[in-house]
Amino acid sequence: MQNKEHLDDEAFIHLPNGAKLSWGLAKQPTRGPKGELSISKIVDAAIAIADREGLAAVSMNRVASSLGFTTMSLYRYISSKDDLLFLMQDAICAVPIPPERPGADWRESMREYVRVCAQVFCDHPWFGDIPVSGIPIAPNNLQIVDWVFGSMRDFQLNDFEKMSVLLLLSSYSRSVGIIRRDFQRAIQAGANPNSINGLNYSAALKKLVKPDRYPNLYPFVISGVYTGEKEDENPVGDDFDFGLERILDGIEHYLSAKLSGKPDAE
Repeated sequence: MQNKEHLDDEAFIHLPNGAKLSWGLAKQPTRGPKGELSISKIVDAAIAIADREGLAAVSMNRVASSLGFTTMSLYRYISSKDDLLFLMQDAICAVPIPPERPGADWRESMREYVRVCAQVFCDHPWFGDIPVSGIPIAPNNLQIVDWVFGSMRDFQLNDFEKMSVLLLLSSYSRSVGIIRRDFQRAIQAGANPNSINGLNYSAALKKLVKPDRYPNLYPFVISGVYTGEKEDENPVGDDFDFGLERILDGIEHYLSAKLSGKPDAE
């Protein structure tokens, strides 16, 4: 929906055009195929192409053709491919935000946040191919940020500390999401799962990795843990969940140290 009262507000002068479009701050076309084309239809079509064929397949011409319009028709709504990419990113961030639950466990809320964000990279593999260029400023993305801050509402931390916790969780979810996406791509391309976990290379590595050159790695290779030989004996479970729990442990320790006034919270 267009925010007509804000169209000429100088406060928005530095917002990129894609952000203005996402907030309804850009002027809508006065001519063109009314009722048949819209920003949301264009963005949905571009996402469908990217999901099927990757980001490189997305162009204004390709999107226009998929919708049965001329490229110039699209430019009346979205003026550049950069703006289209911005809108695509924000559109896939429209994930279900769980309702606030009084007294809810902040750890579980953060777990859910990381899992949801990581899953976006698997559901839309092209998402991680777009470099991070700044802080979130689009409406759907900010809704996710708001979700995280809600889980920290009762934390005895200042705003800078909460921002750092947000970055920590977001960075981990992005890392996990991209790794899982890459594994998914490899499997879809025909890779053998035992090549991904290293099992196919276990015998070779046991001959190549020598204790004099790799004194710390050597025991892991010889035991078979490095290449997934002992997964049935693994007490850790999912590596990514294990890492997330250690991050949450660290946040909990920091909170406790802050409350007690211990120096390790400095």
